[in-house]
Amino acid sequence: MEKKLIYTGKTKDVFALDNGNYLLKFKDDCTGKDGVFDPGENSIGLSIEGVGDVNLRMTEYFFNKINAAGIKTHFVKANFDDTTMEVLPAKVFGHGLEVICRYKAVGSFFRRYGEYIEEGADLPAYVEMTFKNDAKGDPLVIKDALIDLNIMSGEQYDKIKAMTKDITKIVADDMKSKGLDLYDIKFEFGYDANGDVMLIDEIASGNMRVYKDGKYIDPMTLSKLFFA
Repeated sequence: MEKKLIYTGKTKDVFALDNGNYLLKFKDDCTGKDGVFDPGENSIGLSIEGVGDVNLRMTEYFFNKINAAGIKTHFVKANFDDTTMEVLPAKVFGHGLEVICRYKAVGSFFRRYGEYIEEGADLPAYVEMTFKNDAKGDPLVIKDALIDLNIMSGEQYDKIKAMTKDITKIVADDMKSKGLDLYDIKFEFGYDANGDVMLIDEIASGNMRVYKDGKYIDPMTLSKLFFA
């Protein structure tokens, strides 16, 4: 099948296929700083052999589970021989939106609201959204702004929020079965030609904060534990 490179990303390249779908090529490049892996960084800091493969394997594993639960995603199939994933076409909201679901008050949430809550306190699957904008530090955005800026409808927002909670529970339950505790996770959503919301991008260890026995597990170790 013919493929045409249309976008070179930090951790994935995107190709257009002649059947109307797209192909995501997972790379071994990682975000970080000064040669240290950091999923929160906005620039490529290093390359770790095999990262693309484990990210694709975890993504394929969870997208299959999510599809089986009747939740719409862009996933079609994965090819581990060339570290690629075929996906359905989808438009992103605005210039890209990240959706975070939080079970614990850690990270940027605690930095913002620490005077009102203890670090590590339980949260009720709290959902927040941020614009993908490195220069502005990925600013938070509320439902009213998304609607008033014509980025999404109120119905789409409510759908994304409900889907986020359902998907997070699938991931968290799976982690729990392996003795791991999911604290928070970030997703990306898009929509198809009919305006129907779907989960897009990936579900990999670098997109979640996971603990074991109260200790943070770095993404590379998490991938190894997950597939052990």
